[in-house]
Amino acid sequence: MTHRYLHAVLTAAILVFAAAAHAADQSATSRQQSVQYDGEVTVGVKYLLSLPEGYEEQKQWPLLVFLHGSGERGDDLELVKKHGPPKLIDAGQKFPFIVVSPQCPKFQRWQPSVLDGLLDDLQERLKVDPERIYLTGLSMGGQGTWSWAAQSKERFAAIVPICGRGDRTWGERLAGLPTWVFHGVKDTAVPFEISEKMVTALQKAGFDPKFTVYPDAGHDSWTETYDNPQLYKWLLQQSR
Repeated sequence: MTHRYLHAVLTAAILVFAAAAHAADQSATSRQQSVQYDGEVTVGVKYLLSLPEGYEEQKQWPLLVFLHGSGERGDDLELVKKHGPPKLIDAGQKFPFIVVSPQCPKFQRWQPSVLDGLLDDLQERLKVDPERIYLTGLSMGGQGTWSWAAQSKERFAAIVPICGRGDRTWGERLAGLPTWVFHGVKDTAVPFEISEKMVTALQKAGFDPKFTVYPDAGHDSWTETYDNPQLYKWLLQQSR
């Protein structure tokens, strides 16, 4: 084998490897797009957007909105990938939803009016099935899930608040909306009793939500929840 031939073979191999690596990088980075919404109610709401496989082949898709906790606030969307659906998508998991994960600015909390504006924009831009919009969040995002749903119940087909603070007076407003609550008994950041009281308030309003209790879990009751395929199966069974 001549040196010239060997050089050509090695060069070709390097180019093939580089092309494969580039394709892998593109595949990884394309799992979630970074998007910014500039609406009338707020300026510069950033969010991660993941579209399901075959997005263009279908007229409408269910939408899952994920609200992160207080530790992921700021202006770096990489923080939002720390937990929940964005983390799973980043690792390669595929969902049969449009998944949108907004980021709350530093030192702020989730504002339903801001989120309503974002949802309006999403419905204009994307192939969202208005009858199948699902909302979930953890910790501060669990609180955001309760409060946004209490204000705009008619927009959602189902909600999944995880270890989030809620107001028991919202029971009447939320009654009838399919709800699955998750909380760890040993949670010291957001006491378990808060979710328990929210479930009781819904029951007093004549509605029986699903309630999953983790006897040995602390504040992190979300990892096991979002890893559970039954959660997504249940969501897809809900329609407004």
